[in-house]
Amino acid sequence: MNAAWMMVLSVLYFAAAYIFYGRFLQKVFGIDNSRPCPSHTLKDGIDYVPTPMPVLFGHHFASIAGAGPIVGPVLAAQFGWLPALLWITIGCVFIGAMHDFAAMFLSVRNKGRSIAYVIENELGYAGRQLFLLFCLAALVLVVTVFTTMVADSFLSTPSVATSSLLFIGIAPLFGVAVGRKILSLAEGSLIFVPLLFLCIWLGTIIPIDLTAILGSREAARAFWIIFLLYYCLCASVIPVWVLLQPRDYLNSYLLYAMIILGIAGVFAARPSIALPAVAADADVIPGVFPLLFVTIACGACSGFHALVASGTSAKQIDRESHILPVAYGGMLTEGLLAMLAICSVGYLGMDQVKAMFAAKEPAQLIFANGLGHFCESLHIPFEVGRNFIALAISAFILTSLDTATRLARFIWQELVLPGQEDAQKQVPANACGYRNILGNRWIATLGVVILAGIMAFSGSGNQIWPVFGASNQLLAALTLLAVTLFLNRTKRPVLFALLPLIFMLVISIWALIVLLQQQWGKSIPLVIVSILLLILAGILCFLGGKSLVRKNQA
Repeated sequence: MNAAWMMVLSVLYFAAAYIFYGRFLQKVFGIDNSRPCPSHTLKDGIDYVPTPMPVLFGHHFASIAGAGPIVGPVLAAQFGWLPALLWITIGCVFIGAMHDFAAMFLSVRNKGRSIAYVIENELGYAGRQLFLLFCLAALVLVVTVFTTMVADSFLSTPSVATSSLLFIGIAPLFGVAVGRKILSLAEGSLIFVPLLFLCIWLGTIIPIDLTAILGSREAARAFWIIFLLYYCLCASVIPVWVLLQPRDYLNSYLLYAMIILGIAGVFAARPSIALPAVAADADVIPGVFPLLFVTIACGACSGFHALVASGTSAKQIDRESHILPVAYGGMLTEGLLAMLAICSVGYLGMDQVKAMFAAKEPAQLIFANGLGHFCESLHIPFEVGRNFIALAISAFILTSLDTATRLARFIWQELVLPGQEDAQKQVPANACGYRNILGNRWIATLGVVILAGIMAFSGSGNQIWPVFGASNQLLAALTLLAVTLFLNRTKRPVLFALLPLIFMLVISIWALIVLLQQQWGKSIPLVIVSILLLILAGILCFLGGKSLVRKNQA
C-alpha cells in the first residue's frame, strides 16, 4: 500500500466520523447551549475560565497529544501495519473519541468535577475514593516518566532546552495580552506565533548545554529534573490563563505544523509501505491480543484523556456545543497523528525496524527520522526537518507534563473532600479543618511533586513504566463504566458505551495479567503495582456490575 493513499483515506474517514457519529453523540447526550457551563457559574479566574473554542482546542489537543500517539504506533510496528491501522481507525472513532466526549460532558454537567463524582452518584463514597486513588497513582506515574523524558531530551538536544524555556517566557505575555483584551485572539496569534518559531531558531544559536557547564551528565540530569518539578509546582497553581492555557495554545501550532509538514511530506514522497501487513513471527496471543491494545493507547483510546477532559478542559468550556470539536475532534486529530506515525515507520522493512528496536533507538527519533526523510521531497534538508519534528515532540511532552501535574492536584483535592450530601449542590474543591489544609492547592501540588521526584531519582518510574499502558487502558474502562452507569440511570441508549467498556476491561486486565507473569520475580515494583491495580479494578467492576443489575431490576 502507498502511504499517501493511507493518509487520504484516514482524513476522509475521520472527517465522516466527526460529522455523523459526532452528531449521534450530541443527540444521545443532549447537548444544550442554553445550560450555563461551570466556566461561567463557578468562574474564579484560576481554574474556571470561559475560553474561546480555538484556544481551548489548542490547550486540550496539546495536553492529550504527548508522546503516546507517536511512540505507540512505532512500537506496534513489530506486529505489522494492519493490526495497528485497524485498532487506531476503529478504536479512535468508536471507543477513544466517544470516551473523551462522554468524560467531558459528564464533567461539565457535574460542575467541572472529575468522573469520580459520577462514580460516587452510582457507587457511593467508597467507589469514588477508590477511583480517585487509581487516578492519582496513574498521574504520579505520568509526571514521573514525562519529567525524566523531558530532562533526557534537554540533555541530548540542548537547543530544545533553550527553545522550551523561551516558549515558557513568551506564553504569559500572550496570556496577559489576550486575557486582558489588549489584543484580540487573532492579533495575538499573528504576533506570538511567529515569535514561537523565532524561539526555535534562537535555540539552535544559544543551546543550553548543562553537561558542559556542570561537568557531568548525572549532575545536569538531576538539575533538569529538579527544575522541571519546580516549574510544574508553579504552573499547577497559577491561574490557567496566565501560563498553561496560552503556552498550550501556542504549542498547538507546533503540532499543527508538524502534522501538516508530515502529511505534505507523505504526499510528496509517496513512500510505499514496506512493512508486512502482519508480521510473520507476530504472536496473536499474547502479542496482538492483548499487548497491541495497550501498546497503542493515545491515538486509539487513552484513560489519561478522561482526566484532561474532566479536569482542566471541562472547567474552561464556554458552551456545551464546544464539547464536540474539543473532545471528539481533538481525539480524531490525535488519531490522524497516530496514522502519520505508522507511515513514518511503515516505509522501513521489518529487518530495519527490528534492528532499531534491538539498538534501543527511541521511538520518537524513529518517527522524526521518518518524517525528516519525507521532508526531503519538499526540498527541506533532512537535518532541518528531523530537528523540527524532534523539538515539536519535546514541546508537547512538556505540555502533557504540566497538565498532568495540575490534574493530579485536582485529584488530590477531591480525594480529601468528604462525601457529597446532595449531588445537585456540588461546588469546587473546598473543605473545612484539616481537609482544608490538605486540599490547599500548594500542599496538594507539593505532595504530587515530591512523590514524582522520589520516583524519578530512584529509577522506580522506569521500572513501572511497562504497566502504565495497561493501567491507562484500565482507567479508560473505568471511565466507560461511569458513562454506562449514567446512561443506564438516565434511560439513554447504553449499548454504544457498554460494548467498548467490556472490550477495554477484558483487554486491560488480560494485559496486566500477562505483564505480571512476565515480570514475576524480576521487578518487585511492577509486580506490586500490577496486583494492586487488578484488585482495585476488580472491586470497582464488582460494585459497578452490582449497581447496574440492581437498577435494571428496579
